[in-house]
Amino acid sequence: MTRIAVFADVQNIYYTTRQAFGRQFNYRALWETLSQQGDIVVALAYATERGDDGQTRFQDALRHLGFTVKLKPYIQRSDGSTKGDWDVGIAVDVMTHAPQVDTVVLLSGDGDFDVLLSAINENPGVRTEVYGVESLTARSLIESAAQYHAIGKDLLL
Repeated sequence: MTRIAVFADVQNIYYTTRQAFGRQFNYRALWETLSQQGDIVVALAYATERGDDGQTRFQDALRHLGFTVKLKPYIQRSDGSTKGDWDVGIAVDVMTHAPQVDTVVLLSGDGDFDVLLSAINENPGVRTEVYGVESLTARSLIESAAQYHAIGKDLLL
């Protein structure tokens, strides 16, 4: 059975699906889709912690599905800018888990991950897949994945 590792850039998916469709991503539908393709052995969701009840319920729902939720504090700087970036953490976890699975699935449209996927693709035993909102996903990320899945209505709430 195919061993699958899923890495969800929660903030990226939240904002891109909201901008493109005015709707939220359906993690349950994704889980069901991926479960039909193999065994999900790692599922990590990366988010920021704001202490908001709605976010806590959402994170609990992700945990109920089978995700391990990794949180960073949401930081608002004095100039009004915010910080809560998980790029390095996601990259480290992907590099750590990729040798133990057959498929790495990344949920993000962030072009910074194109180098990561290119590195993973050098191992012929690991396949890379990306799920992202097509109009808001970096072309370089789409091209670096072995397979790209455009998020459409079937993956929205």
